[in-house]
Amino acid sequence: MSSQSFGPQGAGPSSLTLPMMSLREVVMFPRSIVPLFVGREASIKAIENALTRYDKKIFLVTQKNPEKERPEGEDLYTLGTVSKILQLLRLPDGTIKVLFEGLYRARWDNKPDTLATGDEYPMATVEPLDDDETENPEAVALVRAVQDSLEAYAKVNKKLAQETVMAISSLTLPGRLADSVMPHLKVDFARKQQVLEEPDPVKRLDEVYKLLETEIEIASLEKKIKGRVKHQMEQNQKDYYLNEQLKAIHKEMGREDDPSAEAEELEKQMKAKNMPDEAREKGLREIKKLKQIPQSSAEYTVVRNYVDWILDLPWNEVKETAIDIEKAKSILNEDHFGLDKPKERILEYLAVQSLVEKMKGPILCFVGPPGVGKTSLAKSIARATDRPFVRLSLGGVRDEAEIRGHRRTYVGALPGKIIQSLKRVKFNNPVFILDEIDKMSMDFRGDPSAALLEVLDPEQNYAFGDHYLDLDYDLSKIFFITTANTLHSIPLPLQDRMEIIQLPGYLETEKKQIAQSFLLPKQIGQHGLKPENLRLPEESLLEVIRRYTREAGVRSLERELATICRKAARNVVEKGDKDLKLEITPPMLNDYLGVPKHRYGEKEDRPLVGLVNGLAYTDHGGDMLMVEVALMPGSGKVETTGKLGDVMKESAKAALSYIRSRTDLFGLKPDFHKEIDIHVHVPEGAIPKDGPSAGITLCTAMVSALLNRPVRDDLAMTGEITLRGRVLPIGGLRQKLLAAHRGLIKTVLIPKDNEKDLEDVPEEIRRDLKIIPMDNMDDVLREALLCEGDDRPLFCDLNDLVPLSASLMKGSGSEEQGKMH
Repeated sequence: MSSQSFGPQGAGPSSLTLPMMSLREVVMFPRSIVPLFVGREASIKAIENALTRYDKKIFLVTQKNPEKERPEGEDLYTLGTVSKILQLLRLPDGTIKVLFEGLYRARWDNKPDTLATGDEYPMATVEPLDDDETENPEAVALVRAVQDSLEAYAKVNKKLAQETVMAISSLTLPGRLADSVMPHLKVDFARKQQVLEEPDPVKRLDEVYKLLETEIEIASLEKKIKGRVKHQMEQNQKDYYLNEQLKAIHKEMGREDDPSAEAEELEKQMKAKNMPDEAREKGLREIKKLKQIPQSSAEYTVVRNYVDWILDLPWNEVKETAIDIEKAKSILNEDHFGLDKPKERILEYLAVQSLVEKMKGPILCFVGPPGVGKTSLAKSIARATDRPFVRLSLGGVRDEAEIRGHRRTYVGALPGKIIQSLKRVKFNNPVFILDEIDKMSMDFRGDPSAALLEVLDPEQNYAFGDHYLDLDYDLSKIFFITTANTLHSIPLPLQDRMEIIQLPGYLETEKKQIAQSFLLPKQIGQHGLKPENLRLPEESLLEVIRRYTREAGVRSLERELATICRKAARNVVEKGDKDLKLEITPPMLNDYLGVPKHRYGEKEDRPLVGLVNGLAYTDHGGDMLMVEVALMPGSGKVETTGKLGDVMKESAKAALSYIRSRTDLFGLKPDFHKEIDIHVHVPEGAIPKDGPSAGITLCTAMVSALLNRPVRDDLAMTGEITLRGRVLPIGGLRQKLLAAHRGLIKTVLIPKDNEKDLEDVPEEIRRDLKIIPMDNMDDVLREALLCEGDDRPLFCDLNDLVPLSASLMKGSGSEEQGKMH
């Protein structure tokens, strides 16, 4: 709003005092006639007093804020219009309709102390303002331009009467012409107030000309839009009429499969489906496209399949679940023996979910050997949480499209396996297990593990993008569980998105309990036997566990029990006695299961030179690892056999470097290695072996062979070695200790930094094993090597470890070559 020429001044000789009425979103211009409806009591009283006491004159000024019911002085503009009341009509609802005629501009001082009131209506002292109307060529040209534009405006605005246009066009003075045109333009009141306050008539008319041209352009566009809408409505009516005729024709011809009826039914289902707006809009667009494609076209099938997928997916369908912690705990204990840590984590999740309305689904990863109950535990979680259960095996998956789906441009395209599984289960909050996540591979078709990064990220999977759907799908309500045998083959970014829960192997006592409570009753029922038909005493069950199975889980144990049940069922059938009672004693196991497959207790029966019991962690859990070292004349080569990986080969080299750095302590020549070849062998050569946990085992075996000292046969060890002889920590301690316990080992040497991990080891294992933490290789050798001339497992001081191979001793020459072990 411009006010450069109208600063506040006192009331001069030409000023006059008039009743004042404030206007809402209306600006009164001089020489214009405007009808207004008046309802405010103060305004009505101001009008009545103007009629009776002020010669029908009243000062009309616009409010700055139309919402204000009782405006004060500063809420009004400083410039308004002195107007005359031409006509007044009282309406039944108490309001009045008044016809005003604008006379001339006037200015007042809108400070609070200048607003006088009388008889409950405002009074204002105003100063009339005259236009300085001067004629010049520019003003004449502008007047003619406005007159031409007004005629053009009248053609697109039918509300502007021709008589009004002719009356306005007869005006030649810029100020009067601007004031006459302005009330007929559809602009907001603030813009009109700016024009009213412009003191220069030519500038005022120029502003009106700009607004008039803008209104002409807007009116032309409105006319064009209305015409287009009208044409579209006529086209829609025509299409509706033709479709109705087509329906009647199909009905007369006895055709039930009306294509348009099918599309309308799909459209109705799409609108009723509970789904995100984005998916609904895309589905409706595809249905619209479907109406225009002939049914015989191949594209029709593609579009129809896509629409069916959108309709069949459970976008927002969530199964209501009642969370009962005690019931869930009872189900988990009923289905599984042990597994305390996974059960505790599941119950914690359920407790939190019962307290909050919405919780992002957790991503749990069960890691453990085969047969320890990873998949069955996920089934129990689904039963405990009353959710649907979905299983997807990732073993051997190497195509990214298996996870993300194929793009619709491909022939036979389908969504990914995750979306397909949700369609089958019909709910969007199942327990979803991704089995064997460590068995995925990759090739030229992409890396499926990279596609899983979005699926298994709680911060991203609320908007999972499937290539086929080309829509964001919310996976955040799903309880994802993944399973793996080992972690090392899972990419680190994928591991970072999951909560890793280790499921180690079972103890012998746990296997016995599982067999008695779960496996044997299950197999008896599946083979048609009665519980009284077959009895397996505890000593027979232990014999099966020890000599016919060697595993961390119970899968092989269940197969052996199934073999016993099959042979028992055959005896029942052959003897024709359904009440036959069989008790399988240990001597009878040879007839039922054959020759024992494994030797119970893998350790040697006496101490040997160059042979050490190591411990390893494999895909099948903990395992004993025998390490043998043999010496022979040579040139310093180190030969490794037994299908050892690069890590174990490097550990052997590090062990030899440690021994060479300690030749003074061992009493060896500094260049002893140049006279011999060292052969390191780990039996069962067909099985690949690798990992950073055999360093101290290899070093002990080498020192034993070099010094011709036997190693304790009741001792096993695990740990990595540095060149300085420090023992580094390892992983899988619990599984390795379980293997040592199965192998009848009495003492286990572990890295000192792994001492904290003993809390996860069962009390039974810690009670039966003597576990000694080691900090350096010197301590390992003191514990492992036996003194000369004593059959009992006595420990040696390193200073007493004098080598028996004379050629390797300090000071001995080549002429003193002795017989080497």
